[in-house]
Amino acid sequence: MTKYPLKDIDNIEDLERLLKVKKDDIIVHCVFNTLDFFQIYKQIKDFKFSDCMFLGCEIPKEVKDNIDQTCVIFPKMNVPYRIYTSELYNPYSLYEGYDIEDYDTLATSYDKRAYQRYIAKGKYGRDIYETLARSIHDHAITDAMYDLIDQYDPKMVVAIMGGHAILRSDLIYRRVVYLGKLLTEKGRLIVTGGGPGAMEAAHLGAWMAGRSNWEVEDAISMVVKAPSYRDRNWLKTAFEVLEKYPQTQFRSLGVPTWFYGHEPACIFSTHIAKYFANSIREDGIITIAHGGIIYTPGSAGTMQEIFQDAAQNHYFMDDESAPMIFFDTDYWTNKIPVYQFLQDCLEIKSYANLRLSLSDDIEEVYRILEEYVKMLESSEESNKPQMAQNPLSQR
Repeated sequence: MTKYPLKDIDNIEDLERLLKVKKDDIIVHCVFNTLDFFQIYKQIKDFKFSDCMFLGCEIPKEVKDNIDQTCVIFPKMNVPYRIYTSELYNPYSLYEGYDIEDYDTLATSYDKRAYQRYIAKGKYGRDIYETLARSIHDHAITDAMYDLIDQYDPKMVVAIMGGHAILRSDLIYRRVVYLGKLLTEKGRLIVTGGGPGAMEAAHLGAWMAGRSNWEVEDAISMVVKAPSYRDRNWLKTAFEVLEKYPQTQFRSLGVPTWFYGHEPACIFSTHIAKYFANSIREDGIITIAHGGIIYTPGSAGTMQEIFQDAAQNHYFMDDESAPMIFFDTDYWTNKIPVYQFLQDCLEIKSYANLRLSLSDDIEEVYRILEEYVKMLESSEESNKPQMAQNPLSQR
């Protein structure tokens, strides 16, 4: 096992830059991701490799002869999805091959090909070739996701959870759109399960961040023509919004799964971390949401997330208990009274450390999150080692 962090080389240009600064003929501690070494054969053929990894690369025999036994070579695998990737999906790469003017092309898009393979081989398949390919894919997605997350202060990563069945025409959909917009404009990276319903609403809000409320209403009026994700034009209307209102400044992260592949992935998330393993995906969303989680109306999946989050907060898995905000008072106190249940559990000490809030007001949700950030910053400041004062400076 290498004792050094491996340097990612994801394209030929990165490799060429590496070669220009080399002062010897040995390349060490690098990961080469799906590179075609035939393209750079003349420059690379005399170099030796040690303690490197080669992921799905095309390697000439002469180059392979210079790769020593400390290196690991992962071959290409015959699956219809990219297992070695250094990037998250985006709306266009995930739905590559889909033409919004021809609905039938959706069936042969990248996303659907991957899902069809997943179903054909079995969600819980035992084919070791297939399960290995899925695991490598999901590992690459996790690595790329953390490359994105690492660009943010952890306190600014906030998840919005909620049901996939919420319609674009529902009032709560519109409210979640404006919630996602406000929080994104306030510097949060919005993370959701990346599906339709409340999840899509949060990402539509993030996508429309920086624009006027009139433009937001226009975008909603465009997508509401196909209210349900089961509607034929659900995906088409979303792509039409992307084209009319391009987003270049703000980002959001959707984390969908092929486990629920019958639900289309939301395309208003600028970055999409789509997984095969739903268990890794579910726990991962909760774990990265250091800034808190907002629960909008949902059913079984949302309930699962609530109690996963409560367990992490109870045990201080992140050194602090992040806010758990229940958005829609009537829903969480009358239809599904989980908020009162958690409050009761706090009273009898079944749970501890939970930061529970209940609100119908978007601005109040932001204030709760902001107060948590200020509390953490104050705590960090008070824990900083104090420099000893120079007595002479006081004269």
